[in-house]
This record gives sequence, C-alpha cells and structure tokens, in this order.
Amino acid sequence: MPSVKRLLRASIEGAPAVVRQRRGPQDESPGRPRHLAIIMDGNGRWAALRGLSRTRGHQAGVLALPRVVDTALEEGIEHLSLFFFSTENWNRPRGEVAALMRLTAQLADVFRGYGERGVRLRWLGSEARLPGATLAALRRAEAETCDNRAMTLAFCFNHGGREEIAHVATCLARASADGALDPGLIDEALFTRHLPHADLPDIDMLVRTSGEQRISNFMLWRAAYAELFFVDTLWPDFTGEELRALLAAFAARKRRFGAGV
Repeated sequence: MPSVKRLLRASIEGAPAVVRQRRGPQDESPGRPRHLAIIMDGNGRWAALRGLSRTRGHQAGVLALPRVVDTALEEGIEHLSLFFFSTENWNRPRGEVAALMRLTAQLADVFRGYGERGVRLRWLGSEARLPGATLAALRRAEAETCDNRAMTLAFCFNHGGREEIAHVATCLARASADGALDPGLIDEALFTRHLPHADLPDIDMLVRTSGEQRISNFMLWRAAYAELFFVDTLWPDFTGEELRALLAAFAARKRRFGAGV
C-alpha cells in the first residue's frame, strides 16, 4: 500500500490549479464566510467501525484534507483554519500521539505544495512538548509560503483556546507591571492585537464533524460570533460537496451580532 505521504502528494499535485487573488470589498459576497474553521472529528470512530487502529483512522483523515482545501480554494475562502491537535490531546495513548506527530510533520511538508497555488500556511499553537521534526516541518511550511495571498491555511496544532487567552493576559499584565502599558487602556481591540497571528480575522463559520456538538477549546476568542454547524459525517468521509452545502446554509443565515431582528 502506498504511504500516506505519497498518496497525499499525488492528490495535491493532481488537483486543478486554482490560484485566486484576494478580492476587493466590491467583489465580496455577503453570504460567503471570510474565515472558515473546521474541527475535524471522528477519525477514531471511523477506524473502529472498520476494525482498524486509530492510527489508520488518522491516516484516512489526512487523506480527506485535500478535498476540503481544494473546495475552499474554489469557493474563494480567504482563511481556512483546521483543528489538528489540541493541548488536551496529549492525554491520549502515547503511541497514538507519536503517530499524530509523525503524520503532522509529513502533512506540513507535503502541504507546502499548495504554495504553488497561492496558499499561505500558518501554524497556531504552542511549541511545548512538540518533537523537533514536527516543529521544524511546521516552521518550514510557514517560511516557504509566507508571501502567498490566495488563501491562508492555518494549522491549529497543539492549540488551546484558553491557553491562547491566558498567554495574552500574561503579556498585557507584564507590560502593565513594567509601566509600559496603562491597564485602563486594555480593551477588546488591544487584546486582539496581542493574539498569535493577530491579523487572522474572527471566525465567521465553524464546522464540526462526527455529530459532537461542542467547540472543545478551539479559538475561543475568535469564535465569539461564529455561526456553528454540527454534522454527523465522520471526518474521513467528509467531502467537498458537503462543504458546499454547508456554505449555502451559511449564506441563508442572518447574522445579527447582538443587534436583534
């Protein structure tokens, strides 16, 4: 059986070249999310239903990624954030965690191929406990695609929403204690500017697969007004067609941001 890395590379290289320039405000559809985020859940259950190991489920989940990334590109999504591994996932069995680290290093290397299609790869997460090879692959993907503008693809790996907020709070508290910042000036805008990759906008549309209905500590600050979509499909079975149907459902929603009817 071909390796996951080889299959993934073949899938990316065989996709049509869709390179979109960032559109101006006059080209924006009000029904299109600027920032789409996906919690990719269900790999383990997908594997269990087939009598396979959880690692095989994660491999199948990796192979599902190009379908979604290609669709997001074709639909003109500016920012796509994918939740790969949370700060709580270290509690999983050691063998499963090690497999996820290896898969992510391979994934980051292979996904650099999207750079030729104008995709910028970014990593949101903590360096803590990451193996050197995984960390190096994530950093390399960021560096080699930093000038691309067709779409930003954010790898949320070793990410935790609460940890992210606590980190910003610590930075602002230290600045205040040092006299570099008047604490009375701290507001939402200032807080946002201190988030990692502060130019990444708030999430407009958040999708979770596998039927679970929670956001699991994912991008808590940026998800404050996200439209939530929970689907029963297990992540390895999720398709571009299903994503397009969800984008159509998003376009039909009325976003009020607290303004009422």
